[in-house]
Amino acid sequence: MAGRKKLPTNLKIIKGTFRKGRENSDEPHIDPNIPSPPEHLSRDALMEWGRIAPQLYQLGLLSDIYRAALAGYCQAYGRWARAERELNELDRLVDTTPNGMQQQHALVGIANKALDVMHKYMTEFGLTPSSISKVSPKKEEKKQDRWAEFK
Repeated sequence: MAGRKKLPTNLKIIKGTFRKGRENSDEPHIDPNIPSPPEHLSRDALMEWGRIAPQLYQLGLLSDIYRAALAGYCQAYGRWARAERELNELDRLVDTTPNGMQQQHALVGIANKALDVMHKYMTEFGLTPSSISKVSPKKEEKKQDRWAEFK
């Protein structure tokens, strides 16, 4: 039976659940950075990259090492957006087979699968209502004046 996924320290800090005694001293430190998007991304995917990457960077959740994960999310977003646009143009969700049977249009399956993949990546990056509720803004540490009691 698998337990909860381990969270990186920077996400624990953002969530407010970081405890010094439970810190993984062997965890690699990854510098926040906005990686360049891969060339193969669709137009819709590139637009989503431009929208979401700066926000993930501000939260300290983006670096070059996460480029593929963000690209996967953005490409799934691009497929979903395209499938939904094409479905809207067709104005139907069902096709009729040569045998006269009704079946779901192939674009519905593509849109649903892309949405499922998007959801998986969104959860990893804290981009859903339930996963973002676990994240709070990073609080600035107040420096304590050790001489304050003598003033």
